[in-house]
Amino acid sequence: MNKTQKTIFSCQACGYQTAKWLGKCPDCGEWQSFVEEVKASRNRSGYTPGAASGKARPIAIDAIELDDENRLLTGIKEFDRVLGGGLVTGTLVLIGGDPGIGKSTLMLQVLFGIARQEKRVLYVSGEESVKQISLRSRRLSTVSPNILAVSEIDIDSILSMVESEKPDVLVIDSIQTMYSSELTSAPGSVSQVRESAMRLMLMAKNKDIPTFLVGHVTKDGAISGPRLLEHMVDTVLYFEGDRNHVFRILRAVKNRFGSTNEIGVFEMKGHGLEEVNNPSAIFLAERPEGSPGSVVTASMEGTRPILLEFQALASSTSFGTPRRTILGLDHNRVALLTAVMEKKLGLHLMGHDIFMNVAGGVKVDEPAVDLGIISAIASSFLDKPVPEGSVVLGEVGLTGEVRAIGQIEIRAAEIRKMGFTRCLVPFSNLKRMPDMGDLKLVGVKTVEETIEKLF
Repeated sequence: MNKTQKTIFSCQACGYQTAKWLGKCPDCGEWQSFVEEVKASRNRSGYTPGAASGKARPIAIDAIELDDENRLLTGIKEFDRVLGGGLVTGTLVLIGGDPGIGKSTLMLQVLFGIARQEKRVLYVSGEESVKQISLRSRRLSTVSPNILAVSEIDIDSILSMVESEKPDVLVIDSIQTMYSSELTSAPGSVSQVRESAMRLMLMAKNKDIPTFLVGHVTKDGAISGPRLLEHMVDTVLYFEGDRNHVFRILRAVKNRFGSTNEIGVFEMKGHGLEEVNNPSAIFLAERPEGSPGSVVTASMEGTRPILLEFQALASSTSFGTPRRTILGLDHNRVALLTAVMEKKLGLHLMGHDIFMNVAGGVKVDEPAVDLGIISAIASSFLDKPVPEGSVVLGEVGLTGEVRAIGQIEIRAAEIRKMGFTRCLVPFSNLKRMPDMGDLKLVGVKTVEETIEKLF
């Protein structure tokens, strides 16, 4: 190392930098995460000179000419829905997910859909050889002469390859394997990930090439690398699901060109991922009839309503402290609603273990399903099934009141389409609801009234 070069210590969890080594990161609290790196000079990093070169000049915003937005469709409707209607020119998309969840499979199928439109696409893998990519492509039936594959991790070689091949879409799988020879740190370090992502972002914007960055996730479920990575890209997608389940959820948590919290549902099969056009029917397909503890509710995922089955099991505990095992729902929210039930309904749940699950492996975090959670726990505790054909909607406050929820008309239309005949909704929503035909809407004001009308 040149004696004139300065070294810094970077946290490999969040990217925090300091001049000396620390045992604990003061920013994210991670222990033993600092690694010594050579501080990059500003004139070699590839992105600082362009910003300060003096070539860019301010322009009046009303003088900027705009072309009609022409999005590139991938041919996978669920994927296009999550993106907001297709790929925008020059967009940078970050896709994260657990190992083995199907990120690379999804990328190959997306590239194949674009290649069928006579577009040239480039798939850069830093983890697989071209033969491995070819074998997987044949298994997925995504072979096309317009798909170019290469195994490379040097960011300079990749950028020169893009310059010569001029692809219409680029995929980097994964961003944690990329490295720049100008930095001394190892691939996957904070400085390497940041440098590679910044140079790819500039390339995407300057050449109008939509670029996908596949990212690994940490044990906490967040995308590995500095948080700066999520701020640099235009769209952040998470590919969720349990590898033991056949369903996969593609969720947008950031999107500059579309709705956030939009989801796409896929089913993993032997030939790859298959779209699920009617998620409500799939999630309710195996719902047991007349079973206590099973309740149907409607959750909004972006602009789409999805009917979900909540399952609850309340059983007497043999320990001093009852267990609360929650899957797919916010643990704190369920604990709060359990306290409301004890206070307002007089149900002695402190002596019972409570287990809750959202069928299908879906995660729900909106308060509009509160009444569904309470109904499922009460149904199991009382050992009485919810009347057949009923759906429960509503947000619950700490005093036991049922509050209004948003987009009630869209939810009710989906409930009616799925053949349900009775829906309990907040009373304040009822007066603004149109006639829903054969779907009977029942307004409730409190949790006590809800339990009376259900059981």
